[in-house]
Amino acid sequence: DSMLLRLASSASKEAISSLPPLVSADGSAVPPTSLPDVLSGKRVALYFAAGWCPMCTRFEPSLLQFRDAAKESDKPLEIIYVPSDRSSDEALARASTMNMMSVPFGEADAVKRQHNIWSGAETMKLGSGRRSGVPALVVLNGKSGEEMTFVAAEAEGVKALSSWPLDDESGVW
Repeated sequence: DSMLLRLASSASKEAISSLPPLVSADGSAVPPTSLPDVLSGKRVALYFAAGWCPMCTRFEPSLLQFRDAAKESDKPLEIIYVPSDRSSDEALARASTMNMMSVPFGEADAVKRQHNIWSGAETMKLGSGRRSGVPALVVLNGKSGEEMTFVAAEAEGVKALSSWPLDDESGVW
């Protein structure tokens, strides 16, 4: 029964192909062919943040608790780190500490531009047309890979996590 449910809710090819290149928490490349298995049955979000950002580091213990609680409620999450760190080494260290896959440091700006989320420190490089700074999350639709919900953690802090629609089946990959 759960196998049938997993097949029915597995991410579409469209959703998988919408993702940027990813690296695992240990820094190795994640083969795109492994993503359907890795993400199957999970709710997926992009997490925009930086280690030098005090709001981000204050928010993260709650985010990690939220991820653990969702897993215990049988609603597992895959949170993908989109770094605004100052170096590739810093970004990989943070992704590893949080046990998250991440967008490679060199690819992150394209994802930030796509979703109009970047840190104030990146305004010179990325411009002023952002909708949010960091931290922020974008919850992705499991069929299209497109944005389903914006979690405004910079503006709202921890309470923003309540806007993540965990019960919405379209968010299950």
